[in-house]
Amino acid sequence: MNKHIQIVEDDGDIRFIVEYILEDANYVVESFENATTFINRERVEQVDLIILDVMLPDGNGIDLCRNLKLNENTVNIPVIIMSAHAGSQSVLEEACADDFINKPFDLDNFLTRVKKILN
Repeated sequence: MNKHIQIVEDDGDIRFIVEYILEDANYVVESFENATTFINRERVEQVDLIILDVMLPDGNGIDLCRNLKLNENTVNIPVIIMSAHAGSQSVLEEACADDFINKPFDLDNFLTRVKKILN
């Protein structure tokens, strides 16, 4: 069974590229353009990885990640935070994320880091 990944990214171009790369690598991808649609999603527990942008129009990935890590239903789902503005160490500590990817990012490196988290 293919791994299921959820993405929260408000930039349509970045969301498209990330979806394309992951689907091409045989992952099942579900994406959301803002925090509200992500919070109201149907599939919560049967997810293998969540990728969050920090700056969203209606919230931020740091708060979303922290809430995921405090919820007993989602605490074990790995989370990768992506940002062009935040510092990696501070985000990892504040959000309790499993990894951090700076934007812009190398596509091969991005996929390698996703695979590493999922293995």
